[in-house]
Amino acid sequence: LSLEIKASPKVQAFIGEQVSLKCSFKSISPITDSLTVDWTYRPLTGGQMETIFHYQSVPYPTTVGKFKDRISWVGNVAKGDASVAIQSPVMSDNGTFICSVKNPPDVHHNIPQTVLIVTERGLSFQLTSAALLSILVFLPSVIVVVLLLVRMGRKFGVLKEKKKSGYKKSSIEVSDEPEHTETDDCLGKLRNWCLNCV
Repeated sequence: LSLEIKASPKVQAFIGEQVSLKCSFKSISPITDSLTVDWTYRPLTGGQMETIFHYQSVPYPTTVGKFKDRISWVGNVAKGDASVAIQSPVMSDNGTFICSVKNPPDVHHNIPQTVLIVTERGLSFQLTSAALLSILVFLPSVIVVVLLLVRMGRKFGVLKEKKKSGYKKSSIEVSDEPEHTETDDCLGKLRNWCLNCV
C-alpha cells in the first residue's frame, strides 16, 4: 500500500461536548494540492454510508444532513493529520466513521474505522486513583473511630451504673481497673470531641 492511515478504533464522547475524530496518514509521495480527505458516516443502526466532510486545499464540511454546521476541520495535511471535530454531539450521532485520504499517485490504502459512542456524562462515572485511595483510607478510619467510640461509651456506661448504685470498694478489695478521676474528664472530653468530628 502506498498510503497508510491510522484512526482510533473507538471514541467516547459526551452529549453537548466537542469531540475530535483523530486520523493520521503517511504517504510516500510529496503532499500536493491534489491531496483529498473524505470522511464518511454510517449510523449505528446501519444503512448507507454518507460523505459528511471533504477536504482539498480547503475544508468543505457537509451542508446537508445531521452534521450540517457541526463538523469542522482540525487537521494539518502537511503534518499528516486529517482529523475533524464534531460540535455538540448527540446520541443519534453514534455510528461508524471512515477517514479516506488520497494523495495522487498514492490512492490505495487501508480502511480504518472509528466507532463513535456518545453518552451522558453522568452515566460515565469513573473512580480516579486519588478518589479510590481516599475511600480506601477514609472508610477504615471511620469504622475504627466508630468502634472505639462504641467501646468507650459502653465502658463509661458501666462506670456510671456503678456510681449510681452506690457501689463502693472496701479498703481491702483489689480492683483490676484503675481509679478514674482526671482521666475520666480527659477521656470524656476526647469522646465528645470525636463524636462532634464524626
